[in-house]
Amino acid sequence: MKITITSQCMGDRNCNNLCPEVFEYDEDELKSTIKFDEIPDQYKEVCRRAAQECGADAIIIEE
Repeated sequence: MKITITSQCMGDRNCNNLCPEVFEYDEDELKSTIKFDEIPDQYKEVCRRAAQECGADAIIIEE
């Protein structure tokens, strides 16, 4: 699984709160970033949840 954060990110940090192991907030860009190129198995389900809950639909998941 790979994740991309689009320019639609509003910076509300919901994904960071759900899974800080994967999502990180970039203070300079004012948006979330991803810590991994390939998401570890133990975080896949919570990443799917973060994508579903993203108000801006800014989290793109490639399975």
